[in-house]
Amino acid sequence: MRVVAMLVIGAAAAQAPVRPCESLATVAIADTTIESAAVEATTGATPAFCRVTAVLTHPPSGDCVRIFVGLPLKEWNGRFEGVGGGGFLGGSPKGLVRPVAEGYAAGATDTGHEGGRASFALDPNGRLDWMLIRDNAYLGIHDMTVVAKALVNAFYGKPPQHSYFNGCSTGGRQGLSEAQRYPADYDGIFSGAPTINWTKLHGEQMWGNLTMLTAHDFLPRCKFEWAQAAAVKACDAKDGVSDGVIEDPLRCKYDPGELVGTSASGCPAFTETDADVIRKIWQGPRRRDGSFLWYGLTRGADFMGVSGTGGDPADGRPNPITLDWWRYFLNENPQWDWKTLTPETYEQYWDQSVEEFSAVLATDDPDLTAFRQRGGKIVLWHGFSDQLIYPQGTIDYYRRVEKQTGGGEKTLGFARLFLAPGVGHCGGGTGPQPTGQFDAVVEWVEEGVVPEKILAEKRAKSGAVTRSRPLCVYPLEAEYKGPGSTDDAANFVCDAAPAER
Repeated sequence: MRVVAMLVIGAAAAQAPVRPCESLATVAIADTTIESAAVEATTGATPAFCRVTAVLTHPPSGDCVRIFVGLPLKEWNGRFEGVGGGGFLGGSPKGLVRPVAEGYAAGATDTGHEGGRASFALDPNGRLDWMLIRDNAYLGIHDMTVVAKALVNAFYGKPPQHSYFNGCSTGGRQGLSEAQRYPADYDGIFSGAPTINWTKLHGEQMWGNLTMLTAHDFLPRCKFEWAQAAAVKACDAKDGVSDGVIEDPLRCKYDPGELVGTSASGCPAFTETDADVIRKIWQGPRRRDGSFLWYGLTRGADFMGVSGTGGDPADGRPNPITLDWWRYFLNENPQWDWKTLTPETYEQYWDQSVEEFSAVLATDDPDLTAFRQRGGKIVLWHGFSDQLIYPQGTIDYYRRVEKQTGGGEKTLGFARLFLAPGVGHCGGGTGPQPTGQFDAVVEWVEEGVVPEKILAEKRAKSGAVTRSRPLCVYPLEAEYKGPGSTDDAANFVCDAAPAER
């Protein structure tokens, strides 16, 4: 995929600046101050480039959105790439290095606050600071895009020929926010493991610890690993290939009750209460009456991502990002103790989260009509063993996009979803890792090459490919046709799933 990508990049004529880097300090942009504009020296494989830092505010709020822009001094490929962040971190100046090294003008932003904590959400009086929340939710990325494009135009004497957004997790959510709120900002968007349903996923991520708290049963890591391995063993071969990866965990119905009464080396015997905790985590959040709230962890994924425990005896350790959400956003109290939760108050907090913050932070609007009409393309991907952001939320969103836009080729003509079996949050896990997803967006926009498959590879420490698979456009999945190795993508075809997900 990298060879193809370099050919695509090379298709755009290299372009040079029309003015010195330092002169960008005098560029006038509304409500924006250019803090610095200087050449950054060559470092390793990254050639020297013009680094600009700007600050934008929204009068009369007094907020401060810091924007980082990188501009190649030589061989600019005519493109702009916006780069996203993760968690509560809007982005980082470090995000400029890779795209600049590949010839892109690039932009990133802190979305109005430093660091990755949620403390920015509260003003000095301890109340919600809605201006900073909006900056982090969606305004900061749009501001970065506008300012960066203005600087590109000033530096090269012309606007970018094409603009792309590249992000995973929060970055994936930021990309979808752009498509929904500012469809003219980008021609192509790569959205990985997106936190689409932000106001629901932080309820989902507290569910495991609430379940253990309510059951008075905090499972040690060894029991979680035990249940995870048992599910993989039970469902691995359902796709006809035994490779330590569940191809579609949504078809895996393994029940942990089979482990009750058994024991493993160094781990206490599995109890019925343990099994019930595992079931509920896999099932996902429910109200006290049993009605659905959200999806659960997929079988085969790592429990410790958001249902973490530690210590001896084991005790709950909620994900720090989720704990910040509950403390700063829902309770407006940095000292709030999660162990005061009950099933009843959990429901109340869930409803508060959705009702109070969805209009600002959720990016689950399936109406991408304006983005599609202007020719925009979007590639979504999600690891099927994502331990933080469960893939069913992305599947749910894509299905609603299909319904909104007509489905079939009407949807596939501008938006495609790829699922990666055995892959964790934005990467990692036991499955082959996706490659070239962003390049696929560029090819689709500029060459009309529709991404039917994405290559996934597993490599040894030496760098040698030990296994490859095609990742198929949803809802198709890879099926082994042989007769060669099951570790070679060439021996798989994309076919309809044997059962409806």
